[in-house]
Amino acid sequence: MLTLKDVTVRLGGVRVLRNVDLKIEKSSTVALIGANGAGKTTTLRTIMGLTEMTGQIEFDGAVLSKVAPSRRPGLGIGYAAEDRRLFSGFTVEENIKMPGQVAGYSDADLATKMERIYEILPELKEMAKRPAGAVSGGQGKMVALGRALVIGSKLIMLDEPFQGLAPALAHKYADALRKLRNSDREVTLIITESNPDLLRKFAERTLVIERGEIREARSHITIG
Repeated sequence: MLTLKDVTVRLGGVRVLRNVDLKIEKSSTVALIGANGAGKTTTLRTIMGLTEMTGQIEFDGAVLSKVAPSRRPGLGIGYAAEDRRLFSGFTVEENIKMPGQVAGYSDADLATKMERIYEILPELKEMAKRPAGAVSGGQGKMVALGRALVIGSKLIMLDEPFQGLAPALAHKYADALRKLRNSDREVTLIITESNPDLLRKFAERTLVIERGEIREARSHITIG
């Protein structure tokens, strides 16, 4: 499904990812755990084509270096960045629909996807007509998840989704992820986190990133 081969990324002359070799199977749920600055965000951004890299990344039979960053979502990759990146002048629903519209989905297909998203995230239906600039930071992460679900038919990547969430909202977010996994056993999930306990019971596989190197987690994980 997703393979990184000898991937190295330098930012400002510093190697942030170091010769990463990684294979992620279809339909798996993977937690990528690491301290702040370890390279979690850079890993996801590199898959999306947002960094300069050496090495090779393959996704579902395609060599991603040959696919422009703007076209990678069209391969079925949904990405919810840590900072959400919502368009504040648009409504919540308009933000969610945008990737599908850019990808050329028909109105009927988009309506079907929105129905599914609202089943998984009923809170978004309640906020649908609200300006995105008026939602809280935690609510914005829910919107970003919904937007990733529109386009992420094969792979969904979530960067620090629980960071800054109040306990009640974190519970709702986790519940949405469980609903997603139960409703679609085919999609692959990659979720980054600083706190391994948040994903210990959810992820089928846990990877640890330290100093830009990724390894399989041991049974006991200490971050920091």
